[in-house]
Amino acid sequence: MNGVEAMLIFVAFLVIILLDQFTKYLVLTNFNLGDSIPIIQNVFHLTYVQNRGAAFGILQDQLPFFIIITLAVLALLFYFYRQLPLGSSWNKVALGMALGGTIGNFIDRVRLGFVVDFFDFRVWPVFNIADSAIVVAVIIFSYWILIVDQGNNSNE
Repeated sequence: MNGVEAMLIFVAFLVIILLDQFTKYLVLTNFNLGDSIPIIQNVFHLTYVQNRGAAFGILQDQLPFFIIITLAVLALLFYFYRQLPLGSSWNKVALGMALGGTIGNFIDRVRLGFVVDFFDFRVWPVFNIADSAIVVAVIIFSYWILIVDQGNNSNE
């Protein structure tokens, strides 16, 4: 991987962490826990919640477990880095987004003991930018593995 390719990963990583931490700072300094501001009434609100669990609030109050799991996932990502499907610029951006999202929520867990969530679509659990970045990264990787890479393998 050359410097430009590494820069794609780093820029995506940095943008996600900065956006994530800045928006969480805005929520922490302008909202009280449970405050909700409708952007589109009954469709999309900004609602401050403290997620002390994982996705969808499962495994509440298991902070040491989440710290260990996050460190293990990061270690595995770095260990298997060369085997990741990074054949396209999109996958490099996806890796940066996944790392940025993971670190963004990790910062919250270590600093606050919970993750700050605030995007509230009323039919889905409340989430944040870090969560969104991780989901988008998984979609990009999945598309690459299931569609693009399969198409390349079928021509062999």
